[in-house]
Amino acid sequence: MKIATYNVNGVNGRLPVLLRWLAEAQPDVVCLQELKAPDEKFPAQALRKAGYGAVWHGQKSWNGVAILARGAEPSETRRGLPSDPEDLHSRYIEATVGGIKIGCLYLPNGNPAPGPKFDYKLAWFARLTRYAAKLQKSATPVVLAGDYNVMPTELDVYKPERWVDDALFRPETRAAFHKLARQGWTDALRTLHPDERIYTFWDYFRNAWPRNAGLRIDHLLLNPPLARRLVAAGVDRDVRGWEKTSDHAPVWIELKPASRRG
Repeated sequence: MKIATYNVNGVNGRLPVLLRWLAEAQPDVVCLQELKAPDEKFPAQALRKAGYGAVWHGQKSWNGVAILARGAEPSETRRGLPSDPEDLHSRYIEATVGGIKIGCLYLPNGNPAPGPKFDYKLAWFARLTRYAAKLQKSATPVVLAGDYNVMPTELDVYKPERWVDDALFRPETRAAFHKLARQGWTDALRTLHPDERIYTFWDYFRNAWPRNAGLRIDHLLLNPPLARRLVAAGVDRDVRGWEKTSDHAPVWIELKPASRRG
């Protein structure tokens, strides 16, 4: 089974890129972020024609998350994180596909930091961590996939010294990520590529893509039942070089089938 996460940076504007990648990569499950479209504008019909069922949580002009399943209909289990009913941002959706619980998330950017946006980022991270602790206790295989807007280590950023005051790399943000991981989550890409500089995002500005001045901010975290099935992980970085593409590239994992008992 192949599960991917992809910040499309506008699902309708990037639809040709998304459809091309789906046809070439043929992932079984895809978590999308930054739809930048209200629910009624989500391109469900085009995706269905491409062979994917979907659930989505949209928002006009900003945010928005979705889960796609090839040849199947995701069974939605949650929309939005618990504990803050006043939070109207569309940043979390959850569904079950093929016996795996898929949590798709788009964590706040948080800039400028310090400030109210950074406070919101840390508060949202704390809510995610509290909820993830409950998921961690489940015997069900779980993946939390998406744009976390955090580079966990210096290996995940092209020039760490330039990012020390940025909300994506501040000590508080990295500490929040590591606190989440310590619950027992496996960072799939880093686990299989412990010493490599692998990026998932290249800014549109300052010639970042040709210079490979990237960041690793898109992550797939696996709970123990799913981590045992991990066999491969990578980034479809060439997609970043396509015409009218997102500033992110798709990140994916491959899982071996669940073992059968009895």
